[in-house]
Amino acid sequence: MKYVLDSHTHTLVSGHAFQTLREMTDAAYKKGLELIAITEHSVKMPGSCHEFYFQNYRILDRNGYALPTLFGVELNILDEKGSVDMDEDLLAAMDVAIASLHPPCVRFMSKQETTQSIVSLLNNPLIHIIGHLDDDRYPVDYDEAARAAAANHKLFEVNNSSLASTSYRPGAHQNYLRLLEACEKHGVEIILNSDAHCDALIGAHDNSLAVVKESGFPEERIVNDSLEHYFSYLRPEIKDYFK
Repeated sequence: MKYVLDSHTHTLVSGHAFQTLREMTDAAYKKGLELIAITEHSVKMPGSCHEFYFQNYRILDRNGYALPTLFGVELNILDEKGSVDMDEDLLAAMDVAIASLHPPCVRFMSKQETTQSIVSLLNNPLIHIIGHLDDDRYPVDYDEAARAAAANHKLFEVNNSSLASTSYRPGAHQNYLRLLEACEKHGVEIILNSDAHCDALIGAHDNSLAVVKESGFPEERIVNDSLEHYFSYLRPEIKDYFK
């Protein structure tokens, strides 16, 4: 199966990535992708950009780069209540919003606390994807989380970088097997994302695909297969930008 998009990437403004917006989009085009989403780390990540940066997305042309480009955010989850580091008015303007747990931004939590946080986020209509829910330091009840995702038409990400040998997230492989089992049980779809912080890793899904195949998760429930499939999880007007 051909996968046509990457919905989780970072440019140098995130503070620990290495390429510009133009370099990332050019690289995505050369790799044969049909769409890329730029999802910079939100404001509580050390070294990342100010909220003014996200406000100024409005000046960018989604069709002004080598391939269709969405401009979004990777939010930092802040507590067991599911608080994130962007106000609702600005978050509503993002093309795509991923919510993720990052140790610089939130303390390690118990299974009950993490699950409560994720379920709250899955009930937030402004958030589309839960990113890399794969870290042993944030244990979660995947069954309860998958039920909430199914009820709210939300996606879980299988993060290629988490499964790489260079990853700092412990337990990712086994945790993805558990997450995929829960997603299959509850009819939840998934998205494969590179989490690329450099141009060479854009569209990299090899680690993600390996764990998906190991789990037996059905490929037809991976939304990277078409723009239409992916857009069904975003605001309805997003698809109109690319007609």
